Amino acid sequence: MKTKKQKQTAIEEGKKLLEGNRNLVFVDFTGASVEDLKSLRKTLKEIGAKLKVVKKKLMRVLFEKEGIDFNPEQFESQLATIFADKDISEIAGPVYKFFEGIKKKGFSAKGGSAAGGKILGAYDLPAKSFLDGETVTKIGKLPSREVLLGQLVGMLASPIRMFLYVLNEKSKMVEK
Repeated sequence: MKTKKQKQTAIEEGKKLLEGNRNLVFVDFTGASVEDLKSLRKTLKEIGAKLKVVKKKLMRVLFEKEGIDFNPEQFESQLATIFADKDISEIAGPVYKFFEGIKKKGFSAKGGSAAGGKILGAYDLPAKSFLDGETVTKIGKLPSREVLLGQLVGMLASPIRMFLYVLNEKSKMVEK
């Protein structure tokens, strides 16, 4: 059990994390091993995000003090919060891939999802809006921005390429 001073320190730490970030992603880490959490922390550090496990009650108190209308106690599982200053699309992908990797290893947590953890939702601080876990998971499944742009360029170039092919074939017919 934490002392009142430790709880106040945790709330102050949380305030500092909230100030520098735009999005919060809530994940269930029920049954995840310490090594898995270390791996997730390392992945998140590479993209500029930070995973923090804070008691739900302390998180609720922090949100109330900061004027955020969200109650993390609505989640019944163990809760970890990812603090990120990037857009949700940049965070959801690596988190989704992490949990899919755990699922592929055949990890199974009792009482949790088959993956041993899952994305519970996200909160956009500037917009003051909550995204449910299903929406964040769908965002995580999307290809990266670069891949999407490449697909768009391919789709735009395809009709032009076909038109040039037709012109080339017509010019061969005229030459004969």
